[in-house]
Amino acid sequence: MADRKPPGGVDVTTPNSARIYDFMLGGKDNFAADRAAVEEILKVFPESREGARINRKFLGDVVRFMARDQGIRQFVDVGAGLPTQDNVHQVAQAVAPDARVVYVDNDPVVSVHGRAILANVAGVAMIEADIADGEKITMEAARTGLIDWSEPVGVLMVAVLHHVADPYDQVAKIREAMAPGSYLVVSHMSVAESRRGDTDQVNDTYSTARGSGLFPRTVEEINRFFGDFEQLDTVDFIDDAVLRRFAALGWGGLARKP
Repeated sequence: MADRKPPGGVDVTTPNSARIYDFMLGGKDNFAADRAAVEEILKVFPESREGARINRKFLGDVVRFMARDQGIRQFVDVGAGLPTQDNVHQVAQAVAPDARVVYVDNDPVVSVHGRAILANVAGVAMIEADIADGEKITMEAARTGLIDWSEPVGVLMVAVLHHVADPYDQVAKIREAMAPGSYLVVSHMSVAESRRGDTDQVNDTYSTARGSGLFPRTVEEINRFFGDFEQLDTVDFIDDAVLRRFAALGWGGLARKP
């Protein structure tokens, strides 16, 4: 397939985890190196493409629930990657046109590319920051003028924390900045010990991609990211079939700050 011309400063010769995800979702902002990496991943985890799409459905369902049913009007998507299919701002603004979204990614390549894609979209910004610096995320999000941390906010960490070795303290800092009535969304890879060897092979592929590693965790370890937030029963707003498939591939949840 013919690749689109990339924005200036974007290296298309090295696979990129955000563009890998974009290709798995059927997006158009990926290049030959990314597609080759996906081929290697699918050899080991053929369910990865389905997992990416189920994860995206999960994201859309929780954003719609927060915007439509809980009145959330501001969202921070941490580790967002490239704007691709069914983005947070598209889902939220479909039910609440005044919704505001800040996308966060630590990869300067992704940030350059993302800003180019979002250049003419109202109520949306993209900032460059790392989950390892929770204070920078909260500060830079506020500086966009789109996020007021004194009001309830929906913070999403979807399919990102399994790329970070030890993010617990930084996630806690972001939780502390969130106002009461805010929501935290997490989805995360969780692989059985019987497939640890397969995980290592996939990690080898991701290690060639910019800014990526792979650190799958147990359900108990994943739930620690919510701290003392109240976890909601997602069966009330997520399709049961999606939940069953999601549980086989990873783990995720939504929690509210008291």
